[in-house]
Amino acid sequence: MTRRAIQPDAKITVCVTARDHALMPEYTFGDPEYAERLQPASAGSGLVGEYTLDDLEDILGYVAAEANHTEDRKLRQELDALFNRLHRIQRSYDDGNWNDSAI
Repeated sequence: MTRRAIQPDAKITVCVTARDHALMPEYTFGDPEYAERLQPASAGSGLVGEYTLDDLEDILGYVAAEANHTEDRKLRQELDALFNRLHRIQRSYDDGNWNDSAI
């Protein structure tokens, strides 16, 4: 996979759906500030926010933890889908701090 090089602590734009936005603070133990960064997209569909790769790593951990602990099958599927979308975004960038052997 080819990754776009970015500077450490550079922020990347992340787009999520309104449902993703609702899942983040309601069902994960994440910092509410992550969800608060999301604003309506100018195109009118979904929300956008800016995050560092470290921020995304934190969010991914929160989403995965909740997905692994919920007994609600539908919620697990939604959280897994959110995790996969965010993980693809995160893996498409390289700030020079990747350790592929740990992934």
